[in-house]
Amino acid sequence: MLPSFHDLRDEFRPMFTLALPVVLAEMGWMTMGMVDTLMVGRLGPEAIGAVGLGTSVFMGVSIFAMGLLLGLDTLVSQAFGADDIDACHRWLLHGVVLALGLSLPIMALLFWISDGLGAWRLDPGVLTLTRPYVEIVTWSVPPLLLYAAFRRYLQGMGVVRPVMLALFGANLVNVFVNWVLIFGHLGAPAMGVSGAAWATVLSRVAMMAALLATILYRERETRRRAPGRAGGVFGVMTIELSWLRQLLGLGLPAATQLTLEVGAFAAATALAGRLAPASLAAHQIAINYAALTFMVPLGIASAGAVRVGHAVGRRDPHGASRAGWTALLFATLFMSVAALAFLAMPRLLLLAFSDDVRVLDVGVTLLFVAAIFQLFDGLQGVATGILRGLGDTRTPMLWHLAAHWFIGLPLGYWLCFSLGFDVIGLWWGLSLGLIVCGIALSIVWTRRIHQFEGALVRT
Repeated sequence: MLPSFHDLRDEFRPMFTLALPVVLAEMGWMTMGMVDTLMVGRLGPEAIGAVGLGTSVFMGVSIFAMGLLLGLDTLVSQAFGADDIDACHRWLLHGVVLALGLSLPIMALLFWISDGLGAWRLDPGVLTLTRPYVEIVTWSVPPLLLYAAFRRYLQGMGVVRPVMLALFGANLVNVFVNWVLIFGHLGAPAMGVSGAAWATVLSRVAMMAALLATILYRERETRRRAPGRAGGVFGVMTIELSWLRQLLGLGLPAATQLTLEVGAFAAATALAGRLAPASLAAHQIAINYAALTFMVPLGIASAGAVRVGHAVGRRDPHGASRAGWTALLFATLFMSVAALAFLAMPRLLLLAFSDDVRVLDVGVTLLFVAAIFQLFDGLQGVATGILRGLGDTRTPMLWHLAAHWFIGLPLGYWLCFSLGFDVIGLWWGLSLGLIVCGIALSIVWTRRIHQFEGALVRT
């Protein structure tokens, strides 16, 4: 049964209180990429395309490792809901072990991909700038994965403000180092796109260090207030394979889903790299805006996963249903406003990045397509998160595979290259994939929450 408006209203404040810092953190994460694009924009369309393509390559690979840690959302939040703090600590320890174990193979894969970029048939100017960018940002893999583990642990316990502050601080580091290294200020060499890559590495180290300091500080304060409490945050140093298997059992489908989604857009960017630099630049600018608006439902999804997980941990099906539907409502409202903004002022938004007439003409049409899929993009993002709170990571994986890789990308490729619609055709294909995914996962959530309610009633 759908919760009443009165029930949803009771959830508004706790959901908003948890979601707002997470949304701001996601916006901060996305802002770093947009700042890089803005600051290298003065170097020309090739530089914009190289940063966008390099970022897509990096995230298309490393996002899988980050996704493996998403199981912490479910496990930490449910343990916290059941008031089992020692279990929260042990999940953090296993998350850290997993993050460190994944770093070397992910880095090796990225270096291998960088060596093979010449076979991608990229524009020569874009290729020359993309390869060193990827090679440099690869060194940010270990701090990025540790940051992901620390963040999931803190969010699962409802501690979200430090995550937001860490992203804000990292953005300041990124802007300053970009200014120094891209343009050669304060006596530094003008490194261009490579300077933006080093700024990204340093900002990710800062994010990781800030969250580690937060965890250690919270643990010290807890021990000071309760010196006899057993089991500190790293007090249980035994690594158990059964715990790692459970973490991977939830994380592997979540990682696959995330990789399929991000990989679809990374593949689209790689395909756009075969087009004229103006088309690639317009694609990159428009996808930056679409990704920026998606950070809001993504943050709501994380908050929804935690609120649903807490309710599951305390065996409260009504609370889980209320939290999930509230998250979906928040996403629907925001993405509707975002769609209107894309329709109302596309050229103004594009001018923040480029005044190239060719880029502007293509970009206006791309933002129109983005407006069409905004609502469905928000629905699929939040539904994926709240299903993760229930412990279902497999179903979203399957729907993302079908929607993006069997429908969206093939259709986009056909429209772009076979029918000659250029990058606009690529975007119409991606749009249909998001529409299918959003509708399907909303239906899945409805069925899963009813099953959860029924299962508890029977027991």
